Amino acid sequence: MTIDTRHSLAALLVLVALLVGVGLLLVYSSSLVHAGENRADPYFLLRRQAIWAGAGLAAFIFAFRLDYHRWRRFSLPLLFGGLVLLLLLYIPGVGRSAGGARRWISLGGFTFQPSEIVKYILVIYLADFLSRRQDRLADFRAVFVPALAVIGLFSLLVLVQPDMGSALSIVLVGLLMLFVSGARLGHLLALGLAALPAVAGMVLKAGYRRQRILSFLDPWRDPQGSGFQIIQSFIALGSGGWRGVGLGAGRQKLYYLPAATTDFIYSVLGEELGFLGTSSVLLLFLGVLICGYLIASSTPDLYGRLLTLGVTFMLSLQAFVNMAVVCGLLPTKGLPLPFISYGGSNLIVSLLVVGIIGNVASHRGRECLYRDRKIACEGYRPLKPLMNPWRLK
Repeated sequence: MTIDTRHSLAALLVLVALLVGVGLLLVYSSSLVHAGENRADPYFLLRRQAIWAGAGLAAFIFAFRLDYHRWRRFSLPLLFGGLVLLLLLYIPGVGRSAGGARRWISLGGFTFQPSEIVKYILVIYLADFLSRRQDRLADFRAVFVPALAVIGLFSLLVLVQPDMGSALSIVLVGLLMLFVSGARLGHLLALGLAALPAVAGMVLKAGYRRQRILSFLDPWRDPQGSGFQIIQSFIALGSGGWRGVGLGAGRQKLYYLPAATTDFIYSVLGEELGFLGTSSVLLLFLGVLICGYLIASSTPDLYGRLLTLGVTFMLSLQAFVNMAVVCGLLPTKGLPLPFISYGGSNLIVSLLVVGIIGNVASHRGRECLYRDRKIACEGYRPLKPLMNPWRLK
């Protein structure tokens, strides 16, 4: 392994640890009043987020120590498992609705959002599928059509929840993986042009989506209705100025800003830590994107490159879309901010996929071969010790 890759891995781990730490601080600050009033325990949400962070750390260690090639053996079962998870949403007593959307599964007292898991399952499957057909990547029928069918099926199942933000993330990252693997640009451009009328139709057909577009263009047109959330976000960001009003001293989280602990936690950051706080978090996510790209570019096999790029792009896209929505640069979407927003499924899955990136970076030797769905990783050795990625021995 090159020195640069080891440095990229170390930097990635530091950046992610900082983001999780910032998330714990912001969850505590944004939930203090509400948790205290509703449960007589002001630390309730912080305690739960800390438990999920611990579970996420366990998931990270598991993925870090598991040879990333072994995910290939389960890419197809994982794909079917993701399909089952999306279908479980419509089983009474299992699927849970909130805010007009059916996006959550409740099992054994644990509630999670299957789309958070499914989008990374799709990355694993596409990395396997495309790498096994690397000698036919320009073949429209053998590669492009089957991959597009899988992407279309899963994005459609996520869209009908409805969750247009996650559905578009699946489509964009899937097409990006096709492009990176060597699919013809003409095919992708033709698909994009053909999909534009369908996307426009879905937006115009649903009244709440039309309202979101109108509120994005002019939120003050309906300041007490569809424009209320983004206006409160603007007030929070504007009140923070350069250095913020101080951690815990923000006012917009006090029943003004909806979803202050989840989708709009970046607004709380902007009010309490100001432009310096928001720009610092933005730079942390840019660092994650750059580290993931550097690790992928030095990975010897196509599967490892596609897996790392797909996971990195999915994490980064979700983060940048969330921040753009909060700043009024995109219409409102229900996407949490990775590592920072309150929620167990988002945090645990995000840390698990960072562990996958870490395992890709921790390998060295000859390219692993993949034959008959069995792993032969001759010459590969994981980095040791686990917590010292700077060691160059």
